[in-house]
Amino acid sequence: MSMVKGSVDVDVPLRTAYDQWTRFEAFPQFMAGVQEVRQIDDRHNHWTTKIGGVHREFDTEIIDQLPEERIAWRTTGGEIHQMGMVRFQRLDDSHTRVELVMEVEPSGMAEKTAAASGLIHRRVKGDMRRFKEFIEQKDGETGGRHGRVGPG
Repeated sequence: MSMVKGSVDVDVPLRTAYDQWTRFEAFPQFMAGVQEVRQIDDRHNHWTTKIGGVHREFDTEIIDQLPEERIAWRTTGGEIHQMGMVRFQRLDDSHTRVELVMEVEPSGMAEKTAAASGLIHRRVKGDMRRFKEFIEQKDGETGGRHGRVGPG
């Protein structure tokens, strides 16, 4: 598996950053190659991606979610094997650090080449930069999910 990390400081309060990240259906607006994310229930999402001309569909399960602190997930079944966590850190009343760590197991030749060349790492950095631009252009809170999921 390849470890991929990215972080960004956003000029919004912690709650705003967290709320926006929990609106999974908005991911295509700032994540390159993500065509659709459909929330199935509080723990499960269905993803449709097209990266480098390769179409993939897969499901993810949230395994831990502590409101305004972290969200951890893993893929379930299918060709895509990854797990990750995003953490939210309050810097002050109007600034938040968003840190993403993922472990990705490339499945096909294209994915293995992308991982070896650093493309996945650059894509995550770009996604984080686009998240910053996206969230800082939003007006107000977005009504994200605040429930606890996972070990308690």
